[in-house]
Amino acid sequence: MFLVFLVNASIIALAVLIHYEFLYRITTYIPKMKIRHRFRIVFGVFGALVAHTIEIWIFAAAYYFLPRIEGWGQITGEFDNSFMDCVYFSYTNFTTLGVGDIQPHGLIRHLVGIESLTGLLLITWTASFLYFEMQRYWDRL
Repeated sequence: MFLVFLVNASIIALAVLIHYEFLYRITTYIPKMKIRHRFRIVFGVFGALVAHTIEIWIFAAAYYFLPRIEGWGQITGEFDNSFMDCVYFSYTNFTTLGVGDIQPHGLIRHLVGIESLTGLLLITWTASFLYFEMQRYWDRL
């Protein structure tokens, strides 16, 4: 069980660090941009979407590789074990949509649950970040 905790914590830490780096770099780059202030927010939104996509693909890689290791469980349902199915599954978990057409079984369920919590926190972090940036730049000419 300690290995499960360690693997899950590592994946979460990687996602959080990637998110932090993206938001930090966006924060430092936006004031230097030579475009209208309102378009800087659009840059921030696209940067955040790229960060979320990378994070989702990291979880997808875990869903692809971990079930191939004995003892981690499996993923069933409308699922053909392809990487793109893992990406789809990760998007539905990260966004807490949870369609239910794919089900995790075994220890992999712990990662699925924590991905939803991580996604919720990172998405709200992004919303707070973008709100702050809008407050700084929205009304400037």
